[in-house]
Amino acid sequence: MPQRPTRETVDLSQYPDLVVIYLGMRVNAIAGVKTLLGMGPQISKAVEAKPDGLLLHENLFYSLRHLGMRQYWRDFESLEAWSRSEPHRVWWQNFLRDSGGTGFWHETYFLRGGIEAVYLDMKPPVGLARFAPMQPARGAMFSARKRAGLGGRASSEEAVHEEDFYSGR
Repeated sequence: MPQRPTRETVDLSQYPDLVVIYLGMRVNAIAGVKTLLGMGPQISKAVEAKPDGLLLHENLFYSLRHLGMRQYWRDFESLEAWSRSEPHRVWWQNFLRDSGGTGFWHETYFLRGGIEAVYLDMKPPVGLARFAPMQPARGAMFSARKRAGLGGRASSEEAVHEEDFYSGR
């Protein structure tokens, strides 16, 4: 006897500023295996600390050499504040100095509309970068807040300043 599926949806009215972010790290060189595996316990510890505004964290498996996560945040301000605090600030600064044989990306989706993304050493491309034209992450494209067109002031100082990043190249 056929069984009809249970069809359900979610009521997001309590989360008008919901933000969903997908992140990934891919091994690009043998050294990247150590980098990728070393991040797992650090990320788990950060999630267990229950950062303000993080509603849910899920680990994702894209392939043997490409792992990631999906996170749901109450609002962009919470996500931005966390990304500019410890330990994330240090992770990002270290990665931008030396990718450790990996590539990194994130794509952020806003319930109120809009998408922003950044890709570092992700050849071949993934996600939005597989069909949309790429451009350098400079000027207004350097910051997630600016890429998303959110305006306003950042919740705290940038983890990495554009001048510092590009002057070291």
